[in-house]
Amino acid sequence: MRAPTRGEEATGTRRSRLRIVVIQALVLSLFATLLVRLYYLQVVTGEEYTAQAASQSVRDIVVQPQRGLIVDDMGRPLVTNRTAWVVSVDRTLLGRMGGRDRREVLDRVATVTGEERGTLEKRLVTCGDEGSVSGTCWNGSPYQPVPVATDVERGVALKILEQPEDYPAVLAEQQTVRAYPRPYGVNLAHVLGYLSPITEDELDQAESDGDASVNGASSVGRAGVEKEYDAWLRGMPGYQSVAVDSMGRVLGEDSETQARPGDTLVTSIDARVQSVVEEQLAETIRTARATTDTVTGRKYAADSGAAIVLEADTGRVVAMASQPTYDPEVWVGGISDKELARLYSEAAGTPLLGRATQGQFAPGSTWKPFMTAGALSNGYDTDTVLDCSSAFRVGNRDFKNYESGAYGSISFAKALEVSCNTFFYRIGYDYWRRLGSDVDDVDAKDPLVEEAKDWGFGEETGIDLPGEAAGRIADRQWKRDYYESMKGYYCGISKKPQDADTSDFVYKFAREFCIEGYAYRAGDAVNFAIGQGDTIVTPLQLARAYGAIANGGTLYEPRVAKAVVGPDGKVLRRIDPEVQGTVDLPEKTFGYIDQALAGVTRQGTMSWRMIGFPLEEVPIRSKTGSAEVYGKQSTSWVASYSEDYVVVMMVSQGGTGSGTSGPAIRTIWETLYGVEGDRVRPAQAAIPGTVPPTRLPTFTRDGSVLPPARTPSKDAR
Repeated sequence: MRAPTRGEEATGTRRSRLRIVVIQALVLSLFATLLVRLYYLQVVTGEEYTAQAASQSVRDIVVQPQRGLIVDDMGRPLVTNRTAWVVSVDRTLLGRMGGRDRREVLDRVATVTGEERGTLEKRLVTCGDEGSVSGTCWNGSPYQPVPVATDVERGVALKILEQPEDYPAVLAEQQTVRAYPRPYGVNLAHVLGYLSPITEDELDQAESDGDASVNGASSVGRAGVEKEYDAWLRGMPGYQSVAVDSMGRVLGEDSETQARPGDTLVTSIDARVQSVVEEQLAETIRTARATTDTVTGRKYAADSGAAIVLEADTGRVVAMASQPTYDPEVWVGGISDKELARLYSEAAGTPLLGRATQGQFAPGSTWKPFMTAGALSNGYDTDTVLDCSSAFRVGNRDFKNYESGAYGSISFAKALEVSCNTFFYRIGYDYWRRLGSDVDDVDAKDPLVEEAKDWGFGEETGIDLPGEAAGRIADRQWKRDYYESMKGYYCGISKKPQDADTSDFVYKFAREFCIEGYAYRAGDAVNFAIGQGDTIVTPLQLARAYGAIANGGTLYEPRVAKAVVGPDGKVLRRIDPEVQGTVDLPEKTFGYIDQALAGVTRQGTMSWRMIGFPLEEVPIRSKTGSAEVYGKQSTSWVASYSEDYVVVMMVSQGGTGSGTSGPAIRTIWETLYGVEGDRVRPAQAAIPGTVPPTRLPTFTRDGSVLPPARTPSKDAR
């Protein structure tokens, strides 16, 4: 190999030096670029990036407000709050774990809380993301720990707190949940309602409306006064800003906006009266179920019932009970699928349905006072005498009296006392024959139908509870509309040969319905006159109408709430009774009906249940009813009133009016007026002063609630 010459060595050296110079230039250029960029970031845009860095290190956590109380007219707590242990999972920290560690943590949480891991996984999914399940997913802030188990046992919470190494990303802390003190053991589930987490649609609507009182972690009212007055009860959430590191761990508090507690709702419910009403309704149903129905030979089904006490002069609700009912505590911390299914189950009697406002039943003979008002306003008078025969023939059918009793020629007052069906059949038939026998005339005049509408039947009463049913007036228009909607179904049955699954009655009914189901016949008219047929009412509608008899014709919108009181004890809103309508009848007619209903209590169908009751001191008016529906046992009704109160009870498939509901009605009246035997002891009345207080409870600075100043009795006033 030849050695390089001196010239070649010189050339190589120059090339090496050139390379070094080029490399040095490149390095200097890179440093210059970095310095320029650093200057730009720190000087030119330094403030902007500093602000961004600060915002990225601060997280806002929602502080839920304490929900407002619900109290009765004496200040007794019906719904309060209590602290409960809540287990939550920090999704930020959980997400930084490996898949195996993540599953292991959730398995441990599932084990100690009694939940399934799949359920926990669903609760951790943000609503709107793929795989989210409405009602289960998380609606709240992505930076806030997600509650996965509420109202857990203290031992579970302590285990999580004492073993943080086994439960990374898991928190256990105390939060407030709804509590039910149950003064006098009251249930009141259908009136109070319940809470559940806010839905995506509700949250979107709130954000669209600029409503800052709810957030993704809020629980909102779903029924009862919890829903009706939710905006007052929920309060205003607070916000806590905390500094976090790059791993999402909280470093410290930055700032805090205090949450404002919800307002207190004062109701017109009296817990002591409510407890008696609930107890009497439950006992009446138990007794009916143990009693044999002489018609069917079976025990009464007594599948549901309702009882109501209203203030006659205002329409305020003093007590309202429904059966079957449920424990409102089942909603606290989230209801299980099994329990929710039971609340909707027909086999369990659909406990979620409040019969007082949502149940719809044929009114039976409690309907007759309103038919009396219609007749006395349209051609008949108090001197009218009609035959109370054992039966009344319409076409080829005999419409009978109860147990085929007959009383000869009697007046309206006597017809109400003995609850004579055939007397009112004659009136209904007379109007149909003279005014409505043309079945094609949908607009034919019908004084009894118009009178029923005047008393508020067929429409909602306007009570401050959601989900109220409107009842139904089965007039000519309703029958035609029903025919149009159902003719396909019944005509389909009638066009096929009768099979083993179709009874003779159903097959015959389907054939007749298909031919002339639209026609309002004489049979419809006479049934309407005694509260039978397709006309249905709610117990609240009936109670409100009897209240109008008591007060001279004013139809109030019933009210559960009396006032809203702020956390500082200041009255923010008084909820006064509102008039929905008036019944335009002469005072003489009101007086006549009133005295006739007094006769029902003294010597009529209710009298045997009121023997020994001091009616001279506490006059009670009443009307009994036994409504019949094909294929079911009779529904028991008693509607009654005094100058102060209205008391109504209904037991579906429970038997006769006074026979089934009479004892309970008497007990409720004894409770309201302090009756012991045949003596009235006002000091023993459930409500001090006998009548509901006009004043509100006193809210003191230390948070306690005192009864209102005593309302003087009517005699003292």
